[in-house]
Amino acid sequence: MALEITGSLLKKLPVQAGSSTRGEWQKQEFIIETHETYPKKVCMNVWGADKVSELASYSEGEVLKISFNLESREYNQRWYTDIRAWRIERSVREAGSDYAPSTSVPGSSNGSSSLQSDLPSDLGEDDLPF
Repeated sequence: MALEITGSLLKKLPVQAGSSTRGEWQKQEFIIETHETYPKKVCMNVWGADKVSELASYSEGEVLKISFNLESREYNQRWYTDIRAWRIERSVREAGSDYAPSTSVPGSSNGSSSLQSDLPSDLGEDDLPF
């Protein structure tokens, strides 16, 4: 599952490293805060020396657009969710566009529409299929 999120980089956690049967590995977690009406903080991670060094090039406070995979797995009857970033890029945000939800209705010219006007006027209670 590939998803995308935009938010401000709040904090980069320390790099974790180790070795396994496949060789050496590096991982770094970082926290972003979304630009929604009710901002959310999300802990994400990158794997591999190249991705860790790429994350080092971004500063706290920068607005980033992140493509990531979301995956959960079970271990000893407990579930763990991993949010792994695979592309990070600086986001160019327009003034106010990330902070205000869109109120326009697709297909309407003035940005407002009544849902009632889109329904056929001849629908009655007896026309229901069940």
